[in-house]
Amino acid sequence: MDLALKPATPASLRSARDRAYSTPLEDFDVGHPELFRTNSFWPYFERLRAEDPVHYCRAGMFGPYWSVTRYNDIMQVDTSHGVFSSEASLGGITIRDARPEFRRPMFIAMDEPKHGAQRKTVAPIFAPHNLDQLAVGIRTRTAECLDGLPRNETFDWVDRVSIELTTQMLALLFDFPWEERRKLTHWSDVATAIPVDQAAEDVRQAELEDCRAYFARLWEARKAAPPKGDLLSLMAHAEATRDMDANNFLGNLILLIVGGNDTTRNTMTGSVLALNENPGEYRKLRAGPALIDSMVPEVIRWQTPLAHMRRTALRDTELSGKRIREGDKVIMWYVSGNRDETVIPEAHRFIIDRPRPRQHLSFGFGIHRCIGMRLAELQLKIVWEEILKRFPRIEVVGEPTRVYSSFVKGYETLPVRIPG
Repeated sequence: MDLALKPATPASLRSARDRAYSTPLEDFDVGHPELFRTNSFWPYFERLRAEDPVHYCRAGMFGPYWSVTRYNDIMQVDTSHGVFSSEASLGGITIRDARPEFRRPMFIAMDEPKHGAQRKTVAPIFAPHNLDQLAVGIRTRTAECLDGLPRNETFDWVDRVSIELTTQMLALLFDFPWEERRKLTHWSDVATAIPVDQAAEDVRQAELEDCRAYFARLWEARKAAPPKGDLLSLMAHAEATRDMDANNFLGNLILLIVGGNDTTRNTMTGSVLALNENPGEYRKLRAGPALIDSMVPEVIRWQTPLAHMRRTALRDTELSGKRIREGDKVIMWYVSGNRDETVIPEAHRFIIDRPRPRQHLSFGFGIHRCIGMRLAELQLKIVWEEILKRFPRIEVVGEPTRVYSSFVKGYETLPVRIPG
């Protein structure tokens, strides 16, 4: 008999829904990380989509901002690059404003023409012919990881599988020292952490400087060697990136580490959780393993590993009848747009054979569409192909602990058991 883990207790759902529908809209701060840590943000976005889809928060935890919560409005912002900027100097891509001295340029936080030139540098590693070559190694490492898992005892899926496999992939992409690969996981967590005070921020910045210094040593070695196919070598030998200053260098490192780690790692965990919360879909998948092809994009929609992206208005403009002023912070809530039932039928349901599973916002749109999205899908596809070869089911045996963040929608732990 399948263990069906409920998304939340009825009482907690009622409580979150009651709060969301009793709180005045002008007091909404959907960017508060506690809503995401407790998984209680859903009714707030449901109400915004219905009553105020382009909503202004005047006094949020991270200052004033606009929330864009419907699919089509998000698409308009995401593809209007001349109106809504990603530039790090204006605030970048997250709701939280870094201090000016810590606003590090990275190609996702650049406008054209700088963005395209730097993005193009690393694009070859994600080309179809290279993905075909990577797939062989991904499958081998996945098989080894899964074969080492215990039976009939509880373990943490996040640490044993999601972190381990994504960190191995990152180490390969960077040609990073294998025995020290967990440094990549640590730096990814540090880069996206929300410091509680100035002392914590100082520690955070010191650790990011350690990251930069470590990679600088690798960088010098790659520059002195003939070009190779790893990310560092590609950047070290490309005209657009070989002379990056220290901030741009660290910015692009953080982008590639977080993009390659957090998104795939949290969707890998989210897939196990989603199938346990929806045991009928799990039975459907076991009966028809070919459904992995549609399940993978569906779980990427369902999980939405990055809850939002931020833009800054370059001039006065209008969006769905709301007047947005130059300099305003505009948050595209992908996690809300992916539940917009006016565009995605039965968006609240997890359906592994959904007719149009790639109709989602998780990878963004326009010039900033996720460069590694096909690699992320490939990793998830192979993981589930190998899981279904080995295990009748993976049981979630307790509640996950979620990350305190309204940017990375992720998991710290997920207790599971594999019946043997």
